[in-house]
Amino acid sequence: MFQQIQLPYAYNELEPHIDALTMETHYTKHHAAYTRNLNEAAEKAGVQDQPIEALLSSLDQVKDEALRKAIRNNGGGFYNHNLYFGVIGPKGGGKPEGRLAREIDSQLGGFEAMKAELSRLGAGQFGSGWAWLSSDREGKLVLSATPNQDNPLMEGKGFVPILGIDVWEHAYYLKYRNLRADYIKAFFEVIDWQAVSANYESAIGG
Repeated sequence: MFQQIQLPYAYNELEPHIDALTMETHYTKHHAAYTRNLNEAAEKAGVQDQPIEALLSSLDQVKDEALRKAIRNNGGGFYNHNLYFGVIGPKGGGKPEGRLAREIDSQLGGFEAMKAELSRLGAGQFGSGWAWLSSDREGKLVLSATPNQDNPLMEGKGFVPILGIDVWEHAYYLKYRNLRADYIKAFFEVIDWQAVSANYESAIGG
């Protein structure tokens, strides 16, 4: 059974950057629904025992079109939100350190350039979606955006998300209304770069 990440912080601990009501609604309503719907669809499709990464990387194995669509949408929502809630925290902000910082400098032109481009991708995503920092097994970094609950795993290019910014309106509208760019700016104040670095090490098998 797929399970939501257990939050190591209270809903109000990301104030003032992300408000408590948004966090509670996001986690207990939206993420919980994706998780529940994924479990139901995966059981019907007989793929409930697969790791979510493998399942999303090979959606064509699900022959039933309706179940494949349900797993794509809800499996993406489950995976994306587990990542999202896992890379933010009350002691976030600042910049990455160590190997990830060096690779951002060498591959993406430095932290400020990476931040600007990732922010641009998130703010410019038409409708609902996500902005991503991803890595392949060789450590190559790439910035991208996807619609809906899609993510780089589904693209089959070997990239694994290590940081995701949710730009669905449910992630920010209670506090920021239509000012998505303001939410993205605030989101950088709660990013736990140690968690992102750990995701990078995991992606490259470190």
